[in-house]
Amino acid sequence: MDYKNAGVDIEAGYQSVELMKEHIKKTMRPEVLTGIGGFSGAFSMDTVKNMEHPTLLSGTDGVGTKIKLAFLMDRHDTIGIDCVAMCVNDVACAGGEPLFFLDYIACGKNYPEKIATIVSGVAEGCAQAGAALIGGETAEHPGLMPEDEYDLAGFAVGIVDEKNLITGRNIKPGDSLIGIASSGLHSNGFSLVRKVFEMTKQSLDTYYEVLGTTLGEALLTPTKIYVKALKAIQNAGVTVKGCSHITGGGFYENIPRMLPDGVCAVIDRNSYEVPAIFRLLQETGDIEERMMYNTYNMGIGMCIAIDPSDVEQTIRAIEAAGETAYVIGTVRTGEKGVEIC
Repeated sequence: MDYKNAGVDIEAGYQSVELMKEHIKKTMRPEVLTGIGGFSGAFSMDTVKNMEHPTLLSGTDGVGTKIKLAFLMDRHDTIGIDCVAMCVNDVACAGGEPLFFLDYIACGKNYPEKIATIVSGVAEGCAQAGAALIGGETAEHPGLMPEDEYDLAGFAVGIVDEKNLITGRNIKPGDSLIGIASSGLHSNGFSLVRKVFEMTKQSLDTYYEVLGTTLGEALLTPTKIYVKALKAIQNAGVTVKGCSHITGGGFYENIPRMLPDGVCAVIDRNSYEVPAIFRLLQETGDIEERMMYNTYNMGIGMCIAIDPSDVEQTIRAIEAAGETAYVIGTVRTGEKGVEIC
């Protein structure tokens, strides 16, 4: 009897690491002091010496049951982008710059090529965010997970000068709300998605004219990473008073998280066109509109609060970063919460 007969293939683990290396190298930053394969990742803090009060930020998340679609479609190159996005967007939401990222993959059986493909997506997400992928773990769990399945989670560390921390405390009535477009469902609400649509290869491969692609491709579209867009706003000299990453819980749960007491966010549902995937989901599942806005991002992945005088400059900065932005509402006096009208 040996470890391989018990279900853990150490040699496959070594092979996975070798296959990952080419992807990980693309994410390196000058501050990274350690190579691939060490027991920990070292990251120099020399670059923060010019900050008055350097403040660390962190974010951790996974991709939820969206990963089930990756299994069904046997498509594993984008799910890593989702994992990175869910973490670094939270860091950026506080005004921070993501510095480095670590991933954790648990699998029933280590198939090196599959693991390397997953990590290629993680590396792509890190490249989009400007973060270094400095460490990770692949854990083989025979008997605990099916051999062809895995789960993925990540952890991001970023930094911000305390004076630039986005807290929401200065939001006041009359401020404008800017929405930055999402790429689709991102990584939330897939337990409901899997109840609405038949989760078979045939169903996911079905082409929908309204989507311009197959259902599976539309659902598997990776989460937008907003690091560059938020950095562009900062570089334009605009003060972001509040920022909300629209994830699980949609508008109703996430937007109030950036608001101080005594103000309410009023969203104009006609200020932008809700993407077709949300309409298809709502109609197919006969889902009430409030539930849609309480579960999904409805086409807005980030919502920021700014002074009305900064609207044009903010939208220009976002568009220059390659993203689409809309004025989606305003802030008014009232009980903290969201009104969609």
